[in-house]
This record gives sequence, structure tokens and C-alpha cells, in this order.
Amino acid sequence: MTAPSPTPLTPEAARDLQNMIGAEIGPGLSERELDAVEARFGFRFSADHRVFLAAGLPHGSRSWPDWRNGDPEDLAERLSQPVEGVLFDVEHNGFWHPSWSPKPSGTSEALQVARSELAAVPQLVPVYSHRYLPGTAGEWGHPVLSVHQTDIIFYGNDLADYVRHEFTGRASTLPARATVDFWSYFVHGGPGTDVATPVPHTPYAVTAQEAVESLRMLALERLIGRLHHPYQLIEAGLTALVLDVETESLPLLAGLSRTEHQCAAALFDKVLAELGLTEVLPADDTGIPWEAARWELVHWWLRLIANGSLAPGAGGDLIRYEGWGALGRPRSPRPLVDRVDAYNDWDRIRRGTREQLAGPIVAEAERLLTGPWPPLSGEQQPTELADC
Repeated sequence: MTAPSPTPLTPEAARDLQNMIGAEIGPGLSERELDAVEARFGFRFSADHRVFLAAGLPHGSRSWPDWRNGDPEDLAERLSQPVEGVLFDVEHNGFWHPSWSPKPSGTSEALQVARSELAAVPQLVPVYSHRYLPGTAGEWGHPVLSVHQTDIIFYGNDLADYVRHEFTGRASTLPARATVDFWSYFVHGGPGTDVATPVPHTPYAVTAQEAVESLRMLALERLIGRLHHPYQLIEAGLTALVLDVETESLPLLAGLSRTEHQCAAALFDKVLAELGLTEVLPADDTGIPWEAARWELVHWWLRLIANGSLAPGAGGDLIRYEGWGALGRPRSPRPLVDRVDAYNDWDRIRRGTREQLAGPIVAEAERLLTGPWPPLSGEQQPTELADC
């Protein structure tokens, strides 16, 4: 999306904003000043962050970075804090991101690998105190993150929503969504699983009908924007082939070698079309993106948790992110979300009590599966779905 053009604040608007945020509002940064800050410190402001700073520059408060007259060492330290916080948890709290290469046994070697991995992650740029926006040049609308080491949460759906939240206590009721690689792990996946990665489930189908259902669910996951490893599509095809599902392209999908993985997605689409699944996928026709598809997927993920095909923590994180949050936080799944939050609590992890909390997630999954679907609540009306 294209960011709006910056409009300088009127004196009245500046006074109102000054009273609200507890800082002085000076003239906005010019394009030349913004470019100079980026060049000096080696990062890029997002488009909406540039508009915000061009309209008026908050200063005179330790919490607001003063990009015009601030101490360069202080500004550099603020920029480095997100990465240094992760490194601190690598050194002192045993943190290791699942996408990194295997963790070396020695602390100094682990820190060296972690620092190298972190050099490639998207830059976070301070907005206020320890609130940060991704530094993505030309982009706008990213959520604002509250960052303290690896304790990272949403603090606003976007920059405007964040300012309302931070300084008036009012924020959007819409669920925020992680938009930047790496940091999304901490926001939603946390210590459970990186929800941006493919769903780590074990195939469970033992009948042709279940094999076709698995193909449909993978199609629904792709429909809502989730990724898959090529081997997952091939594995689903092989399972269907073994269980006597018949289509022209299925043997080709199931027989792909490692060097042919780039063909998996195209052959998977052909298999879907040959089974008639493409024509009956739910439409995106409500105010919530892919609402019907998400309800159907949540039901499937609950079943995978209940039958042991999906780890409770990983599945719970996924349902919290793609289901409960994206569907407007309906009441019925809330107990499951609470169990997932308890499972991901850092204090419990440090005490070694985390695995004791996996059972309650499974119990909540089983409870939800016994009721009507989608769950009936005051917030969510039933939607006609295919039997899943």
C-alpha cells in the first residue's frame, strides 16, 4: 500500500498531541533529514513512520527518540536493543530460534552463530520507549511491537492504533497480525512454534476419505496464505495413492524425487482439480478474511491435536493465531487459548513445568470437538460448512 503524503500539524493539533503524549512537538523532519538519519544509522523508516515524523517530531522526553538533536550513541543503542535482547536470552536463558542452524554447545560459539543469523533479520526501529516498528522502506500498516528481550507482543495494529493504545488506553478491537519474518515467532508462536512456518503435523489418514480430506485441508491452509514444504504435499499425495485414491496426476505428485520438489505445488493443484476439490473450496465472502475456511481448519487442527498428529503447543499456537485471533476472538475457544498462554509462559518453562500443561490443551480440544461447529456464542453465528 502507498503511504499518504505527510501533512504538517496545525498549532492546535500539535498542542492536542503534545498534551496527549507528554512531549513537545517540534517541526517535522524534512525528507532530507529523514534520509540523513537513515544513512547515518544504517536503517530505513517504514513509510508511515516517515509520515508520522514529517508531520511533527516529538522531543523533550527520554522515551521519544529525538532523530534531529538526540545523542547519536543513545539512538544507536535504541536501534540495537531488539537484537541485543535476543542475544541476552541466548546467553542467559537458553533461547534458540528453531529456524537457525543447530545450536553449538559452547556459549561463545552459540552467540557468534546467533549474531550472524540476527544480522539478516528485518530491522526494528524505535517509536517510543521499547515500542518498535519494522523498518521496511516504502511499506506501511505494520503492527507496533513492544520489545523486551524475547518477550515481544503487539501494541497496536498499526502506528495510529498504537498511539491511541499507548496514550489514551483505547485501541482497535481487530486482531493484529504479524507481518514481518522472524519477529512474528515471538509475537504468536513464542516458545511453542513459529506460526509462520508450515503446520508440523503427522499424516493420520487410514481411509481414502480421510486422505482426500487431508488434501482438502492442505488446500484450505494455502487458501488462507499458509505455506507448505514440498515434501508435505508429496507425502499427502503418497498417502492418498496408497489408500487407493485415483487421479491422473496423483502418481506423478507422489513419485517426485528430492530434485523435483519445485514441481510439487503445480502437481498438487492438478490433483485438487481432478478430485473436484478446487470448485468446492469456501469463498471469502464475509467481513473476516476467509472466515469459513478458518473455522473448517480450526476443527481439523483440533482433531489433529486430539488424535496426537499435532503437538498440543504447536497446534494451540496455530489455533490462537489463525483461528481465535483472526476470527475476532470468539468466546467458545477462549479456554483453549488460556491453556496455550499458560503453556507458553516463560516462568513455567524455566521451572520445567511446561509439559504438564500439554494435557489441558488436548482436553480443551476434545471438549470443543464434542460441541456444535462452528461453536455457538454471542459473538459468532453458525456458518454452513462442509462436514469436516
